[in-house]
Amino acid sequence: MRRLSKAPPARPMLLILNKPFGVLTQFSDNKGRATLKDFVKVPDVYPAGRLDRDSEGLLLLTNDGRLQARIANPKHKVAKTYWAQVEGLPTPEQLRQLNAGVTLNDGPTQPAQVRQIDAPALWERDPPVRFRKSVPTTWLELTIHEGRNRQVRRMTAAVGLPTLRLVRIRIGPWSLDDLLPGDWRNADIAALDQG
Repeated sequence: MRRLSKAPPARPMLLILNKPFGVLTQFSDNKGRATLKDFVKVPDVYPAGRLDRDSEGLLLLTNDGRLQARIANPKHKVAKTYWAQVEGLPTPEQLRQLNAGVTLNDGPTQPAQVRQIDAPALWERDPPVRFRKSVPTTWLELTIHEGRNRQVRRMTAAVGLPTLRLVRIRIGPWSLDDLLPGDWRNADIAALDQG
């Protein structure tokens, strides 16, 4: 991830993008894959954190290096909330394990806030999720305060609930709301201090 200058910009900006599935969280790619430049034409903004290519939803972009660090660095414990469609029906024990924190190959995670939810009203994913007719799926809402690589997917897999679709809906005080994939809007920077 590119680091921005520590000096504050003349006009700090914060954008909320609904990153579509299959888009890299960077502005260039030598393999011709879709990147942020295909959706955001604002100069000098960079992601505050990351969202995997196969994940969708809220991505923050800023031109302010200090704000980028405050949002992305796990030491600031900015909450990130996801909706995860998982394979299978979670047991109370699996939900308890996720809430308590699970041990991954890079160590134990911090406790999370996890609950089962009804299927949310989301846009169609392109390509659609592949289902197995004999295996039901369930939607979970997970809130974490870390930002490890593919953390939510690894957490659900660790308790036997592989993630089929992952959508980030909130980072700190900023939420996706009704923003459609590929669309973006300006965000209130001051909300971080008010939240």
